[in-house]
Amino acid sequence: MLTVAIVSAMFFAGNQTTALSYMWSHIFDKILNKSGFTKRLHKLKELLLSIFFSIGRIFKYIHCEMEYIKDSFPVKVCHNMRIKRCKLVKGEEYRAYNASKREYFYGFKVQLITTKEGIPVEMYFVEGKEHDSQISQRMYHDLQAESSLYGDSGYTDYELEDLFKETEQVHLQIAREKNSKRKDEPFKAYIKEAMRKIIETFISQITGLMPRHINAVTAKGFIIKLILFVMAFQIKNVI
Repeated sequence: MLTVAIVSAMFFAGNQTTALSYMWSHIFDKILNKSGFTKRLHKLKELLLSIFFSIGRIFKYIHCEMEYIKDSFPVKVCHNMRIKRCKLVKGEEYRAYNASKREYFYGFKVQLITTKEGIPVEMYFVEGKEHDSQISQRMYHDLQAESSLYGDSGYTDYELEDLFKETEQVHLQIAREKNSKRKDEPFKAYIKEAMRKIIETFISQITGLMPRHINAVTAKGFIIKLILFVMAFQIKNVI
């Protein structure tokens, strides 16, 4: 089950029917039909997340990674003209603006934390409209003491930065706007910008695994496919 699911995300743009057909003809003698596979896969969401976080924990604590990067990327569930007919999700909380593409989208936002080498270690899903700084306040960050977490200016929250430093001993290295109350020295600004470009490259590789439109019947099925795409990228980088 898990092998076919990961293979579908890694090599077939999430098309599980094609992955099932390939695995049946090349590897397995017997395999579930698409309906049975989907029903069983939907029961494995928590297991998928557990495997993902376990791999992330290995790189955080066994490999002693100390520098991490955080960013988010939008994933739309439908085109804007079809929002009223969308059955997957409903509500204005899913409608948001994608600044990088200068367009509105309707869907989810994936919050991702990676090592600077590109290993995803944490992910979190929210409605598209929620701002990055709001998500940071309730997103659990399982990072070791004295580590640094880099993020763009969208994560600016001075109170949270102070709280993390005082209670978690984690340094939030957030990029500063020109009018910021806490300006960076030039060398710090350069490092933060370099880190931001690194994770943007990783995110483009993850979205490169996705089709233009992710087919799913339910919101849970849609989220499971997002998990699989991030896991496929994680496993590919680990290997």
